[in-house]
Amino acid sequence: MTLTQEPAESSVQPPRTLPAPTAEARVARLRRRLERLIGIAATEGNALTPLRNGDEIFAAMLAGIRRARHTVDMMTFVYWKGDIARDFARALAERARAGVRVRLLLDGFGSRLIERELLDAMEEADVEVAWFRKPLYLSPLKQNHRCHRKVLVVDEEIAFTGGVGIAEEWCGNARNAHEWRDTHVEVRGPAVDGIAAAFAQNWAECHDKLFDERDRFVDHRPQGDAIVQVVRGSASFGWQDMQTLVRVMLESAEERFRLATAYFSPDEYFVELLCETARRGVEVEILLPGPHTDKRVCRLAGQHHYEALVACGVKIYQYQPTMMHAKVITVDRVAALVGSTNFNRRSLDHDEEVMLAVLDEGFTGVLDGHFDEDIAASELIQEGRWRRRPALQRARELAVQPIRRFL
Repeated sequence: MTLTQEPAESSVQPPRTLPAPTAEARVARLRRRLERLIGIAATEGNALTPLRNGDEIFAAMLAGIRRARHTVDMMTFVYWKGDIARDFARALAERARAGVRVRLLLDGFGSRLIERELLDAMEEADVEVAWFRKPLYLSPLKQNHRCHRKVLVVDEEIAFTGGVGIAEEWCGNARNAHEWRDTHVEVRGPAVDGIAAAFAQNWAECHDKLFDERDRFVDHRPQGDAIVQVVRGSASFGWQDMQTLVRVMLESAEERFRLATAYFSPDEYFVELLCETARRGVEVEILLPGPHTDKRVCRLAGQHHYEALVACGVKIYQYQPTMMHAKVITVDRVAALVGSTNFNRRSLDHDEEVMLAVLDEGFTGVLDGHFDEDIAASELIQEGRWRRRPALQRARELAVQPIRRFL
């Protein structure tokens, strides 16, 4: 007689599906990673206004300068020509004549095209103009390290930073090839101090006097709900904070990583990190300049990596209407980076940069909305078509590889 037994109930339980972390949990986790790995505390109580393209950006910056009652501190990489260059010079000079302490820091390489008459007018009005590392006076070791930061701080209470330079190329609203696409941010609250420190760091190298009696060192009251960490990148040897910042954002992404950058020329490490992020199921989207670019050599250096990136599942879009000059990253709809840093060796290794790491769903949502509109005006790189690109294109990409670390 054969006895049968009921099969024993398995002690192995099926794996439980954990609920997706809430937005608040993601923000808290990312904040602690950034604070501990970079060593800079984030601040709460900030109000941020994203500004898109010259019509919005320049109007807000000039209005801020014209309202100044105590101090104006401004630095920029590019200060070129055109009506907007004259508008800024007049606004700065008028405030200086009114008794406001006005300081302007210009990069010795990037602002070399500024009109002499604008400098004369500002200096006659007692604007303190200083130059960061003029090439003629530098040692060879410093020639390649520039101040790429864009900062405006008014009365220690309101600050602006982002991607724009002071030149006619940024005017308008990206309506045609002569009006560049860019993003800037207006900041109120405790994060203003971090942006002011970026100015002070570079001013200290160029000027004997770091502060005076007109600096009030005001306390900041809460202005909004955004959590902001201000990260400064400075040229030196070895791994930099700006590289850590981008790495943390890539490795923390769980659903989506979006990058818009004017100059895309990463090293092999960051190319592989982008691929690893895509391989683990994160949607990785990169928005780059298309037919309109002011640095075709840098574009070629980046195009060398398209084939490998697209094969990993990374989506690459080339913006068609005009030059794409914004520097924006968004992660999982809750976090954003915006500032002066491009995704290239120059920004990550060589130049003085500043970025805002913003933990705020509303702010990130606006930037994601801008990204959606931008990719609607872009062309997606198709893997098959790109793999069949002409031999001449491949040869050009290879030709610029020896100098990619300077691009």
